[in-house]
Amino acid sequence: MNHFSIKDGELHAEDIPLSRIAEEVGTPVYVYSRATLERHARVFHEALEPVAAQSGRESLVAFAVKANPNLAVLKILSREGCGADVVSGGELVRALTAGMPAEKIVFSGVGKTRAELELGLEKHIGQFNIESSEEGRELAELAEAKGQLAQATLRINPDVDAKTHEKISTGRAENKFGIPLVRAREVFAELAGLPGLNLRGVSVHIGSQLLDLAPLETAFAKVGQLVADLRADGHQITHVDLGGGLGVPYKDGENPPSPAEYGAMVARVTQGWDVHLTFEPGRVIAGNAGILLTRIVRVKRGGNGPPFVIVDAAMNDLARPALYGAWHDFDAVRPTGERMTANIVGPICETGDTFASDRECDALQSGDLAVFRTAGAYGATMASSYNSRGFVPEVLVDKDQFAVVADRIPADAIMDAERVPDFLM
Repeated sequence: MNHFSIKDGELHAEDIPLSRIAEEVGTPVYVYSRATLERHARVFHEALEPVAAQSGRESLVAFAVKANPNLAVLKILSREGCGADVVSGGELVRALTAGMPAEKIVFSGVGKTRAELELGLEKHIGQFNIESSEEGRELAELAEAKGQLAQATLRINPDVDAKTHEKISTGRAENKFGIPLVRAREVFAELAGLPGLNLRGVSVHIGSQLLDLAPLETAFAKVGQLVADLRADGHQITHVDLGGGLGVPYKDGENPPSPAEYGAMVARVTQGWDVHLTFEPGRVIAGNAGILLTRIVRVKRGGNGPPFVIVDAAMNDLARPALYGAWHDFDAVRPTGERMTANIVGPICETGDTFASDRECDALQSGDLAVFRTAGAYGATMASSYNSRGFVPEVLVDKDQFAVVADRIPADAIMDAERVPDFLM
């Protein structure tokens, strides 16, 4: 469910007509719904109640900041009790700035630099998810030098096909993430005895936009066996991070498992583990909470095929279609009931700047407003300034009011950060 709906013939974000945002802020612009973010966070927390009931321990929901790092979004989720799953020093600082407690921050990622490890220790974050023996040794050395004990888990690669797009699959043997399951006990034993490191459990994350629980259940079952094996080896296992990955419906016909179904599966699979569980949802909370609002530049006649609907948003603003061939529903802000078939494209000088081909959509003409739906995750966060285009603004709606929560950054402001050296003058 989201809070973008037609009222009096016009698409609204909660109680705000999108045409008003277009007039006052300009297009293209990302628009987020506070009510949707809050609802999705609460639904996810509620879905984990069976897990807490059978384990007697409250789970940590650490929002995957990479999905949407906007400070206002993070502030809302912090107030809903979420922590943060971060994958860079920048995301760590964002999470803290938004008010997320350090003890609720989990630092994941295969390429943490020495400076980033030091930053995590300096801020006393709750957990490092270690991705290699080399990283574990470096973290232990840094923590010992500071007189600290770094809380950590070892990320496992279970070699499970998440059955998602290959670019967002992270749990197969050929992926760069985690320790191969066959080496997990060996590496755990190597790191567990290091001073400066409290290796208290394991973590796993097999991919994003999963539409089936079966791969997750398979991975979790492997983790459960590993926990038993590690305990048999004499290790104390108190924490397991089960990652994220739940998908969202981008188009009709997609029916991903609900958070409630996910929670019931987790409760069943983890029964008897006797650990603190961490979850890293991102898309499932933020995806449907945002749209990209755009204006039609013109409709251009095609060759023998459909016309091109050229919008002022582009692949630098919303990269998913160009990167993954991803689908985003495309709707008129003021639909007339008439339909057309069109190629939806942006203005960038790349054929890849195509949002949809041969798409049936609302009939549109020059000057009309339209939206790309389900753009609240992996939208603005993946933007670039390609073709010397600026960065689009972000707006947060709260019932009948809205605020710009990220300014438009024009191309000339980006150019101000560049320098021509004296030897070229």
